[in-house]
Amino acid sequence: MFHEYREDISQLKIKNAHFEKIFEEHNELDQKIINAEKGIAPLSDLEIDKMKKLKLKLKDEVYAMIMEYRKNNP
Repeated sequence: MFHEYREDISQLKIKNAHFEKIFEEHNELDQKIINAEKGIAPLSDLEIDKMKKLKLKLKDEVYAMIMEYRKNNP
């Protein structure tokens, strides 16, 4: 996710515990969704949809934090 901001993400993960938490939570959700869609983890369509919505919310939050960091650290 956001490979073009790899350096900013690395810095934010070091400097901001909240960023690190939501970034990792996003990645964990991504893996759970992949496993569910492959049939590795049995989840209902409703559960998968809820996880996708939460993942998108976290991604939006991560992106906003990256943009704020870039604005304050040119």
